[in-house]
Amino acid sequence: MQATTAREKPSPTSPTFMQRLSAWFNQERILGPALVAPAVLILLVLIAYPFCIAIWLSMTDKVIARSDTGNFIWFANFAKLFKDSIFQRTAMNTFNYALVSVFFKLVLGLVMALVLDEVKLFKNFFRGILLLPWIVPTSLSALGWLWMFDSQFSVLNRLLLDWGLISEKIIWLGTPATAMFSVQLVNIWRGIPFFGISLLAGLQAIPQELYEAADIDGASAWSKFWNVTFPLLMPVTAVVTLFSIVQTFADFQIVYVLTRGGPVNSTHLFATLTHQTAILAGRLGEGAAVSLFMFPVLVIAVVLQLRYLQKDN
Repeated sequence: MQATTAREKPSPTSPTFMQRLSAWFNQERILGPALVAPAVLILLVLIAYPFCIAIWLSMTDKVIARSDTGNFIWFANFAKLFKDSIFQRTAMNTFNYALVSVFFKLVLGLVMALVLDEVKLFKNFFRGILLLPWIVPTSLSALGWLWMFDSQFSVLNRLLLDWGLISEKIIWLGTPATAMFSVQLVNIWRGIPFFGISLLAGLQAIPQELYEAADIDGASAWSKFWNVTFPLLMPVTAVVTLFSIVQTFADFQIVYVLTRGGPVNSTHLFATLTHQTAILAGRLGEGAAVSLFMFPVLVIAVVLQLRYLQKDN
């Protein structure tokens, strides 16, 4: 009788279906596209598809009253817009609204960032409070400003009268000049926190050793700002400014709630004129042409900005 018997080696168990699926999915050529696919799908459904539909509509005479797709008229809608005095006024309004608002948001946002960078006590509290104008829904904050601009019960008029700065009430939303100033003021108030917090993040990424070296060289605060802070903050500033320009050119809620493009079309922007033309008047083709007018300008701005950032890198 044999004293010992050789132990049989256990046969390897075959991987389960879930294990095989997991191993297949974890391959780099599969995992990468799978993770990107949801974002690509969202871009295609919510951005690319509506954009293609807008291009098609802008080249037709489609109106809401007709059930057909409209006649293909190529660039007739764009040619008509160039001759339209309301559209010409809207183009000037949009450039004025966007450029002035972004300039003051940038300047005041930079001041806000520099001040917050020096605050050490309760810094998180102050950052949270100052971010509120940007966090609050635009339509709600615009309704609050609509009450403050009221011709009869304006709290701004009451304060200015009490301080002796004006002798009679200002009709903030009733004249072209004051109406444009009012909507720009609201846009600036709302956008300053975004610039401030973004630039603050850029400030805190600057190495402190550079400031210490500048102190050793006897540089003044103004010299340190222009030679250290400003150049190193430019990449963040460029990205934030570009994003704000695109958002401001496409602004709708503030102007729609406060003035709806009035008085006498003095505050119409491309977005509000698109709404009036396509939705209220029912001319979908012409409204789509209005909405696409700024697309080439914004593409050029984005390309120039990207080239600038790539040159710095």
